Amino acid sequence: MNSRRIRDNAEKIALFRAFFSGLDNVSGTYDPATGRSWQVKEPVTDNTILAHLLGKRPYGVYLLMGEQTRAIVADFDYHDPLPPIEYLNRAKHYGFSAYMEVSKSKGFHVWIFFTTNGVKAGKARLVVKHILQEIEQPDVEIFPKQDFLHPGTSFGNFINAPLFGGLVPEKKTVFVDPRTLEPYPDQWEFLDSIERTDEDLLDDIIGINGFEEPESKSTPAGANGGNGERSGPGLGLPPCIQKILAEGVSRYQRVVCFRLAVAMKKMGMPYDMAIAVLKSWALKNRPEEGKEIIQESAIRAQASYAYKHSYSGYGCGSPAISPFCDPSCRLRLWRENNHKPL
Repeated sequence: MNSRRIRDNAEKIALFRAFFSGLDNVSGTYDPATGRSWQVKEPVTDNTILAHLLGKRPYGVYLLMGEQTRAIVADFDYHDPLPPIEYLNRAKHYGFSAYMEVSKSKGFHVWIFFTTNGVKAGKARLVVKHILQEIEQPDVEIFPKQDFLHPGTSFGNFINAPLFGGLVPEKKTVFVDPRTLEPYPDQWEFLDSIERTDEDLLDDIIGINGFEEPESKSTPAGANGGNGERSGPGLGLPPCIQKILAEGVSRYQRVVCFRLAVAMKKMGMPYDMAIAVLKSWALKNRPEEGKEIIQESAIRAQASYAYKHSYSGYGCGSPAISPFCDPSCRLRLWRENNHKPL
């Protein structure tokens, strides 16, 4: 864990806001004595956060911003720690770094944090619902509660943020080590060590499992390459994709197949031609541990999903694609210059 010491209030506020932020014109709060909650239609300022950290007024964050969110929370509203631990471990299986917080009254919140630009809430909710189904906890509440804010709807639902100063001494609203259920001794050092997840991982899970992605209400039909148009700098196949096609892979065949199909769709390649290219690529693969080369049926399944839906990412940050990344890639340079997450 990072050993950097977070000392003054300004640094604590900045670190807190880096993770627990959403709509900046409204927040939620509650009366610690009665539990009654209400909405506060005021700008979220540093003083809002400081009052929360000092235990003067709790802060609830409205995570949903249009159709984006920077975090997603599974709210286990009971004392039994085993289901949230099972959820956390299952999330880890899918590649998510998830973090367990003791809530203010009972139960636990398990947080997953995304890149600072946020991800589509509909994708995040779809994947979290799937994980909860797998651990037989489908009724666990998820924040944000909606995939997007409907036209005319200004706010979603707030969730109480961690580290309320009035409850931290009671070991509530603090993050705990799931192995011991004891609070991390330095909550600020812990926050500073948190790892974020990018949207590429959500796309991989959705594509591989063939989930039906929720429609975006702000994205016109045919956008993001649905009609062969390319977003971003319009580069054709980037170096990583070219290298994978030329050399094959030894791991993550399904994930890579999906990303190759996305790339070929973005450059305008017809579906049938993409299938032919992918079948030729598969013959170059060298699967580890005696596994079989990806079969045509799986190739068609991955390509079909990529061509039917609007995906724009090449998966640059995923472990399936990142080993092939070329530092001189113009797409990478364009994203860095435009502050886009890889």
